[in-house]
Amino acid sequence: MTATLSQNTAIPGDFSPAARAAARSRAGTPKRPFSFGKYREIIVAVGFFLLFDLGVLVLNFYTSFQIAQDAVGINLSGRQRMLSQRTAKAMLAVEAARLKGVPAEKELEELKNAVRLFDVSLKGFQNGATVPGGDGKPVFLHAAEGAKAADILSQAQGIWTPYQQKLAPVLAAAASDLELQAAVDYARANNLKLLGLMNELTTALEAVASQRANTLRLVQTGGIVLALLNFAFILFKFLRRLRTSDAAIDAANEENREILVSVREGLFLLTPDFRLGSQVSRSSHQLFGRKLSPGDHFFELLQPLVSEKALQDGRDYVDLLFAPHVKEALVQNINPLSEVRIAVKNRLGQDDHRYLSFHFNRVQEDKVVRHLLVTVQDVTPRVELEQRLHDERQRSQKEFGMLLKAFEADPALLRQFVQRAESSLLQINDLLRSTSSAQGEAKVLATLDAAGRLVHALKGDAATLGLDTLAIQAHQFESELQRIRQSGTGASQGDALLALPLPLEELLHKVSSLKSLTGLQRQGAPDVPDGAAISLNEALTRLAHQIASDEGCLVAPALRLGNLAGLDEPTRGLLRDVTVQLIRNAVVHGIEAPEQRSRAGKLPEGRIDAELLRDGDDWTLTVRDDGAGLDADAVRQKLLKLGWYTPPQLESFDDRQIVAHIFKPGFSTAGQLNEHAGRGIGLDLVQAHVQQLGARLVLRSTPGQFTEFNIRFAA
Repeated sequence: MTATLSQNTAIPGDFSPAARAAARSRAGTPKRPFSFGKYREIIVAVGFFLLFDLGVLVLNFYTSFQIAQDAVGINLSGRQRMLSQRTAKAMLAVEAARLKGVPAEKELEELKNAVRLFDVSLKGFQNGATVPGGDGKPVFLHAAEGAKAADILSQAQGIWTPYQQKLAPVLAAAASDLELQAAVDYARANNLKLLGLMNELTTALEAVASQRANTLRLVQTGGIVLALLNFAFILFKFLRRLRTSDAAIDAANEENREILVSVREGLFLLTPDFRLGSQVSRSSHQLFGRKLSPGDHFFELLQPLVSEKALQDGRDYVDLLFAPHVKEALVQNINPLSEVRIAVKNRLGQDDHRYLSFHFNRVQEDKVVRHLLVTVQDVTPRVELEQRLHDERQRSQKEFGMLLKAFEADPALLRQFVQRAESSLLQINDLLRSTSSAQGEAKVLATLDAAGRLVHALKGDAATLGLDTLAIQAHQFESELQRIRQSGTGASQGDALLALPLPLEELLHKVSSLKSLTGLQRQGAPDVPDGAAISLNEALTRLAHQIASDEGCLVAPALRLGNLAGLDEPTRGLLRDVTVQLIRNAVVHGIEAPEQRSRAGKLPEGRIDAELLRDGDDWTLTVRDDGAGLDADAVRQKLLKLGWYTPPQLESFDDRQIVAHIFKPGFSTAGQLNEHAGRGIGLDLVQAHVQQLGARLVLRSTPGQFTEFNIRFAA
């Protein structure tokens, strides 16, 4: 407590310098000259404070300088790892160029640059030198410290010196085949060793830098502790008379106790004019994704985070809570902000979606609502868990439905499907494993096309049996193949292939489940080819109706494929795929909407005929529809839109040549991409299977009347 005394008041027991000077003044003692003696303690304390700060600053500067040098070393040691790889890669490129008999100036220049940079950096690590930095500008590289780094550099030099000797003829562009092969063999034998040593060097340099960082932290901690002790001394010695601020501090502490009940939640008071109180919990800033300040308007803070409707509903709800005649318990259940999806920016500047829960409790005094205590919780984990449980429940229901449909399917057809699906997926796996970006863009594209045809056939088979979940998953895998195909260069496409085994494994898992089911079906249903053919007709009929329903048209399929039983299984499988794709193509691209057919004088239901006939050793598969037919002009416009040809080139083609492009991979006249069309794979698959059969395909079509595919082959 601070008391205000008059000038003439005596203070018994007060022996401070100021009190003694005042007593002498009252007694008539002459005043002494001004002296710093009475400020000696504060001057000494401030001097120590400055000394501590200066010492910490100097040590910080020196240690930071060393850490900066270590950072250069770590960066360049990382570059050494890359350069060892570049040297080996360039060496192999030179060898490949010589084997092909083409000039290797570019590869040789790459090799020279890599060798030069590696050598000068290695010497710099050993003895210290000015070397090109990561940005190409010269930097001084200090010699690596420590016995471990020296030992690593010695081992690296032991590998590098013979390496240089073997590289010398190659770099001079005068190496014989034997010298080149010797250099390549040495590179292959020692590349990983050199890379490992550079990794160890990086680790050793990082350890040195870490030790210096620890030293820096200790220095900073010690300096701060000493400074704090000194500052505490100053406060204790000279600031005791600042007790008048205790009342304000106590008031602030009281408000903090009112607001900060729980540090794990966002807490603040809301005034009747919707503004934040003077204290805001630390968690509130994180939850809102921005710095909150006392006096901020609550709904202006919410505006960029929530929808306009949620904002208005929240305002109305808060108005109700500030109305004293409204009972709080009655409106708690209608809180529109109890679960709000917001979008805040993360550290990368990207939208980060969260779910926040706002709860409002009245702070009343004399039955007047003074404030609302707002509690904000991040309920994102709970909402995401509920969503995952919901998605998992739906997925389980879909898979259970798929198994029920599979159990109801014809046993013979299901066993054939499982065998073909498993074989196709294993073929896709082999294709993906045997393809890399190093084989060139053409090889990668060929792999993508082959995998696309296999999975497209699998999708058609699954849809035929009504296995919608499997068909959708195959469609998603097909979409991923299409995305990779359109992603750019062969290198990026080849790298993207590495991500495909996971969805492929999921497809194999589903097929394995069906395979287990076929074992149960086998106990009660033998494999009867004739019955399988009848079931295939029924399955294809269902497929045609399903696609027609999705496309908004009506169909009347007439399928007669009973002669399939007279063919071997591989041929039956190819014909089944061809028929599925041609029926799908007929419904999607041929059959018009009922209104359009009525205007053209046709029946509302589109006619689709599919028949397999045998004439001795010759077979003919015919698929015909009475739809819109093929329009050469529409195909020509699509080719122009795709950029495959220029207008003069298209003018040089007749209609037959134009229509032939419908069999090209990636070509489709579908207006939009969906599960049934749009990728340009179906007829490409048909053509590939026709070639496997050694068959002859004849296409006939009249615009507005019909389209007919005839496939003739000998079995």
